[in-house]
Amino acid sequence: MLIQIAAAAAGAAPKGAEYGLLPALRDGGAVTIATFSIMVLMSIGTLFIFFVKLYEQQKVLSQGQKIRASFWNHSSLAEAAAKVEKDTPYRQIVDDGLRAQEQHTLLGDAQDQHDWTLIVMTRAKAAIESKLKGGLSFLATVGSTAPFVGLFGTVMGILSALVKIGAAGQASIDTVAGPVGEALYMTAIGLGVAVPAVLAFNWLQARNKQISEEMTTFVNSVQAWMSSNGAVKPVIARAGAAKPAAAKPAPAKA
Repeated sequence: MLIQIAAAAAGAAPKGAEYGLLPALRDGGAVTIATFSIMVLMSIGTLFIFFVKLYEQQKVLSQGQKIRASFWNHSSLAEAAAKVEKDTPYRQIVDDGLRAQEQHTLLGDAQDQHDWTLIVMTRAKAAIESKLKGGLSFLATVGSTAPFVGLFGTVMGILSALVKIGAAGQASIDTVAGPVGEALYMTAIGLGVAVPAVLAFNWLQARNKQISEEMTTFVNSVQAWMSSNGAVKPVIARAGAAKPAAAKPAPAKA
């Protein structure tokens, strides 16, 4: 009798269950796998856009440093523009400004030359800024939707686990905690995808703002140079230039 009771108890004992992400995906079914796949694609897209935009921004910032170092040292704007690399944002702005200055006579007296060249260079600057902002909307979308996608996967995982537990007729803590805990993986993954996307979006936006401010300064400086025929342009401090010595205080009289 005791042997029969022990054998029955051993047969009713729950078998060792596997826990982890892979068992959660296997047990969650097609919905959980699809949700996980969407978040993986979101993460890959975030990394791709981040590094591409970081590379583009770094090229513009590096060119801005070269512009500040040597562009204003030339005698004419056309000569300075020829020294700038082709197919670059700053070269595009200068070329559009020079072209607008040449074409101003075709507009008649209704349009002032100063306003026309400024409009053309500002338009070129806006096109460059628009290109730099491309893809950032994807980062913003991932940052705002990834937690909800993960939450959807969690809800569906819990629902699937509860249906299986109800069908098996076992509602003890050990049978409920495991499947429900596995379903929370989706929420954790959703947060893991969203947080880097938000950080990347904010950082790239800040760098775009810095580029925009530098290009606005450049447009205004080029406009001043064109309007004054080279008489007005930024003064570039030479590296290593000696600073003027501070005046020594006069000796006190007795």
